[in-house]
Amino acid sequence: MSMNVGSGSAAGADPEPMMELNMTPLIDVMLVLIIMLIITIPKQNHSVNLNMPVGTPPPPTTEPVVVTIDVDFDGTVLWDNQVVPDRATLEAKLSNVAAQADQPEVHLRPNKLVEYKVVAGVMASAQRLGVTKIGLVGNEQFQ
Repeated sequence: MSMNVGSGSAAGADPEPMMELNMTPLIDVMLVLIIMLIITIPKQNHSVNLNMPVGTPPPPTTEPVVVTIDVDFDGTVLWDNQVVPDRATLEAKLSNVAAQADQPEVHLRPNKLVEYKVVAGVMASAQRLGVTKIGLVGNEQFQ
């Protein structure tokens, strides 16, 4: 006497494969990994601690001396509205500025039509001679 349990298939046939995957262990592992990740992430600071000075700064004692170098459209260099005849004179004046303990501010005002190599030459001379306070300024006079 034999007993047939299950579907009414033939005795020698293979059983049908199970098409569903058990997701419970996979979900459990994923939850454990997420919890471990949350625990190990460091706390994020959204602020930067700075030691700022307290009180008001002292007012400047003297106004800075300003030297204006204009470069005209044809490459003429003017030192405080006086024409500089050649490159050696310009470099002598720049070396005098660089030799001072409290250097004056050098404002370089090129004309918008001048070739860049003339302006770059003045800036290169100033840098080579040690002028530290130099800046480009808009030139309303020549534009």
